[in-house]
Amino acid sequence: MKLRKGDKVVVLNGKDRGKEGEIVRVYPEKNRVLVEGVNMVKKHQKAGHQTQGRQVRQGGIIDREMPINASNVAIIGSDGKPTRIGYRIADDGQKIRIDRRSGDAL
Repeated sequence: MKLRKGDKVVVLNGKDRGKEGEIVRVYPEKNRVLVEGVNMVKKHQKAGHQTQGRQVRQGGIIDREMPINASNVAIIGSDGKPTRIGYRIADDGQKIRIDRRSGDAL
């Protein structure tokens, strides 16, 4: 998987098509990514236990981000457009990610 935590991406398919956000977490074994503010769902959360008179977790209906398939997002390149990621070996032998559209390093 070529996507990493902290990458700025745009959603290509689904109910949130066109939304942009930052990758919060990557699940490479499931080929999914968690994008900030994308694929929000309502979740019924039970209240947590009490410790010394204060409640740890509040109950109720909360909004939560859920992971989406990595194939449904594209990284935003240096020109602000969606692009693919490639690799290039630098002169010092280090492998760097490049923007396929412009050829710039990411």
